[in-house]
Formats: sequence, structure tokens, C-alpha cells
Amino acid sequence: MEKVLQPECAKCNVEIRLCRSKEGTGPQFCPTRTKEKELQTALEKYKDQNTMRFAKAASLQEAECYVRRDEKPFVMRPTKTRVEEIIEFAHKMNYRKLGVGFCAGLFSEGNTFVRILEKHGFEVVSVCCKVGGVPKEFLGLGDDEKVRVGTYETMCNPITQAEILNEAGTDFNILVGLCVGHDALLLKHARALTTVLVVKDRVLGHNPMAALYGVKGYFQRLMNP
Repeated sequence: MEKVLQPECAKCNVEIRLCRSKEGTGPQFCPTRTKEKELQTALEKYKDQNTMRFAKAASLQEAECYVRRDEKPFVMRPTKTRVEEIIEFAHKMNYRKLGVGFCAGLFSEGNTFVRILEKHGFEVVSVCCKVGGVPKEFLGLGDDEKVRVGTYETMCNPITQAEILNEAGTDFNILVGLCVGHDALLLKHARALTTVLVVKDRVLGHNPMAALYGVKGYFQRLMNP
């Protein structure tokens, strides 16, 4: 039985890639070469009117993050923060009501972000991860499995965050610092499309890329488990 090659785009070492250029090539595992069926299935989904509008706005937003794009040779000159991108994208889509699902550990950042959104004319529904005040015993956790051992500790509750945002009828949601796994649950249960402003990284000040940049230095341990 012939082995099916799985896509491994992250391991591609081709200089001119087929996914970026008509003159490009790809290795045997290149999905641009081998996944024609999946490509056609996906392109059909883009034909949905709402999906096409959203995807077009996202691509326009990508381009507008750079200036002097008509210069040759082109040199990337990015000018917009992700906060600005989210605001501009939401305006492009004519969204009025935004949902913010934030971590209790980033209360100050969540407050600042919501006030910024409101300054730009949005109605904002914000829900903290600890909503409901449900003790961690609900999940079957014992005292020794809590952050603060031996105390009353409420669980993060991303499904309830999603349900509250759903009930509010948000047009678009933004996550601010939810934990690994909790973010996935909110994304799964939210009815509106959802993007991420901040990802949780307790060690690196919520900048997980620093671990990748430092893998040959202070974070060598990641490559030597």
C-alpha cells in the first residue's frame, strides 16, 4: 500500500515556492502539488457571499498594513499595530457590536482595549474568564491541582464566555490572553467569528515568539526535551 505523504510545509526548503510563484516548485509533500481536491473544496466555500466578503476584507487589511507598496524594488514598511488592524477590519465589515473575552489576569489590559474600541464607536460586550464563579471542584480537580493550593478557586469558564457573547449577538469577537485550551473552547463554542489580540504566555510577557527566537540561546531546552 502506497504511503500517503502528509503536508509538512514548515519543513519546505525550496527557494522559490510553488505556493508563492507560478515559476516555483515544491517538495513531494507540498500540498499545493498534491491536494487539488481539498483546494477545490475550499475554493467552493469561499463562494459563499459572507465568506467571500470576510476573506476579501482580510486581504485588503493585510495590504493596508504596509506603505509605499508601489515602489520597485518593494521593501516591507509595516505601519499598523494589531489593535489598529482589528479596529480597521471591524469597520470594513460594518460591525457594530464587538465581544471581548479576556483573562482575569489581564483585567487592566482588557479594560484599556475595551475603552479604545468604544472610542472608535463600537458597542462592546466584555466577559471575564472567571464568569459564573464556578469552583474548580466542578471539573473534578482537587486542592493540590489548583494554582493556589488549599484555597477556594474558581475555574476559567470559556464556554460560558462564548454563550454570553452569543446571547448578546456580537458581530465579531476578540480574545485577550486566554489560557491554552480555554481559548480553544471559546473559539469552538462562539457563534461569531473570533480573532485573537493577546495569547497567554506567563513567562514571556505574552510574547511566545521570544521562545522561538531564543531556541539557540536561553531556550535551548525546548529542542532537548
